[in-house]
Amino acid sequence: MNDYDLLVVGSANADLVIGVERRPGAGETVLGSDLAVHPGGKGANQAVAAARLGARTALLARVGDDGHGRLLLDSQRAAGVDTVGVLVGGAPTGVALITVDPSGDNSIVVSPGANGRLTPADVRAAASLFHASRVVSAQLEIPLETVEEVVRNLAPGSRFVLNPSPPRPLPAHVLAACDPLIVNEHEAKVVLGDGAAVSDEPEDWARLLLAKGPRSVVVTLGGEGALVASSDGVTRVPSVAVRAVDTTGAGDAFTAALAWRLGAGEPLAEAAAYAARVGAATVTRQGAQVSFPTAAEVAALPGAGAGEAAASGTGAEGGGR
Repeated sequence: MNDYDLLVVGSANADLVIGVERRPGAGETVLGSDLAVHPGGKGANQAVAAARLGARTALLARVGDDGHGRLLLDSQRAAGVDTVGVLVGGAPTGVALITVDPSGDNSIVVSPGANGRLTPADVRAAASLFHASRVVSAQLEIPLETVEEVVRNLAPGSRFVLNPSPPRPLPAHVLAACDPLIVNEHEAKVVLGDGAAVSDEPEDWARLLLAKGPRSVVVTLGGEGALVASSDGVTRVPSVAVRAVDTTGAGDAFTAALAWRLGAGEPLAEAAAYAARVGAATVTRQGAQVSFPTAAEVAALPGAGAGEAAASGTGAEGGGR
């Protein structure tokens, strides 16, 4: 029996958030709201999102020996995440600078800090966590060489989920391990590469990505829902009708929910439909981790359908935070 439903290997940042009427152009200054500081980072977000849904979750990450690091550790523990794999020191805690406009859309700049010091050696030292986990999820706010080491340390029978954000071309052996690879439109085009003849049809992106080696692919499409692709074909997953307040964290909640449900044995399309509901609940509240729903809150949402707001995860916010 696995001790953990999900092991998340990834970033942990302090999110510094300012509300703006509009984002500034080059050389322009705009006034914003008071600064709010929240625990964030794609890895930490996914761990909290999964734990709040009821998944037995562990996090492998690195934070600084500072106030932001303590904030992140407290947030993980409060959500029920096992922090035995969270390393402390080596650099200041990573920071994300986030502006949110009145529509709920955001722009993000990340200073990696300690996230950039999460090394392949740290992965090897955490071998017991990998062997105790049903599913392992990763992102690209940590060094790519560390993600490659994650792939090499997967336990037999475990499943690997990757959201390549921020996007970059991926080695073939990393792509081959993904089940699924989760991307939005921008991430899909980066992973496919400049030389790929990419059409305007998301179904084509999904098929091209699948041909690059992943065992399965999920393409998130914001208000248009999502696509799931595997050897069984390509299937559309509808969005969920909600009113978006802040899309920060929606993609991470989607990925965490999908990974958890896949580990529980659900088919890909059904797991993605549930993840879309989790993403929908997330965007109805301000912030990242504080907005993640419980399983009861997800169950209380109305049925899936074409919605007025993006609710399918990474496509909802252009970066999947």
